[in-house]
Amino acid sequence: MNASRRALSQGQQQLRCSSRLAVRSFSSTSRFSAAYSSSPSSASSPSPKTETSSPKTTTAAKPASAQPTPASRPASTKPFSKPFSTSSSKAATAIPSELFYQATTIANAEGSADAVVPTVDWSASFYGIASRPATSAQFAALMRPLNVDDIEVKPDGIIYLPEIRYRRRLNEAFGPMGWGLIPKGDAVVGDSIVTREYALIVDGRFVSQAQGENSYFGADQLPSAVEGCKSNALMRCCKDLGIASELWDPSFIRWFKKNRMEEVWVEHATTKKKRTLWYRKGAVEVAYPYRQTK
Repeated sequence: MNASRRALSQGQQQLRCSSRLAVRSFSSTSRFSAAYSSSPSSASSPSPKTETSSPKTTTAAKPASAQPTPASRPASTKPFSKPFSTSSSKAATAIPSELFYQATTIANAEGSADAVVPTVDWSASFYGIASRPATSAQFAALMRPLNVDDIEVKPDGIIYLPEIRYRRRLNEAFGPMGWGLIPKGDAVVGDSIVTREYALIVDGRFVSQAQGENSYFGADQLPSAVEGCKSNALMRCCKDLGIASELWDPSFIRWFKKNRMEEVWVEHATTKKKRTLWYRKGAVEVAYPYRQTK
């Protein structure tokens, strides 16, 4: 009796161990099958090596669809490579087309033959003066009224035309190399001023002469002062050709001062002295050492 019970007990124990092993085997097989089916590489090319891989390695792999792609990154996270590429900033920095000089000339427009220029010592000669008047086209170019927007204002209220405007008008009427300035003597250097006389020659003929002057405040400024004498003499010589004649007309000066200029009270930053400065109307830009005051 005892022997049969002992045999029955041993059989039950073996049955329990077999069931436990079956459960463990089924569990590991299910886990491996789930990992194997989730891997696209394993589904496409199964191999014994892949089947023997550990569950830890296969379960760590993530589906390819879960990985973020660079294209899915929001556009707002991209750095600004051109911080000033907006249309409003381009419009603000665009240069107005009217600021560019459109070069024109009427030189030789009537088919005149090249003039024969004799050898002349222009430092002491007045060859060709008043020998032939300008053509009608040259007259129109030289005497054309000024554009009031080209006129500038000095702080003391004197109006003037920039020197480059005179050169452009001469190039228009006579063409580049059709006119020139000849020094009539050496530069005279004073304590704070330089003067030199120049003559304006057009088409091999004497036109006008004038004394140019310019101030300087040190030896290093002397070369620029001598060059300034040439520009000042050119502006004065152009009076005889009628260029910018409005600037010497009292009626025009009064009109321009009343309608295109304004007087502003300013104060010196260190001395605190007050004075008035003149500017173009609507273009008041007080610079250091002054500041605008009432």
